[in-house]
Amino acid sequence: MSSAFVKLLVSDLARSQAFYEALGFERTQAEPPFVRLQWAGTVDIYLVSPPSARQLEGRRGLGVLVGIRLESTPNGLDELLLRAQAQGAEVEGPTVQPWYTREVIVTDPDGYRLNFIEPA
Repeated sequence: MSSAFVKLLVSDLARSQAFYEALGFERTQAEPPFVRLQWAGTVDIYLVSPPSARQLEGRRGLGVLVGIRLESTPNGLDELLLRAQAQGAEVEGPTVQPWYTREVIVTDPDGYRLNFIEPA
C-alpha cells in the first residue's frame, strides 16, 4: 500500500472502476461501497459510492488536480493519452511545462481532473 491516497466520491462505482482500469490502474481491493485502485504501485485511489446519490449533486473536484507521476510507465504519456481518448474522456494536452515536465489532464466520468506528469 502506498503512503498517499485520494478518495473520490463517484456516482456509478462500476462505470468509474472500468474507466480507471482502462487508463491502466490496477484494482487492489473491492468491498462496496468502495474500490481501491493503484497506479504503478505508487498512488492509491479509492472510488467511493455514497449511500445516497443525492450527496453527489453538482460538479466534483472543481479546482483540484490529482497529480500522478508516470516515471515508471513503459510507454508513458502517449499510451495514457490514447487510452483516455478511447474512453471518450475530456483530455487537455499534452503540454510541456517550463519546469521540464510534459503533462496531460484527463477528466473522469464524475468531473475529477487527473494530472498525469512525466519528465520532458
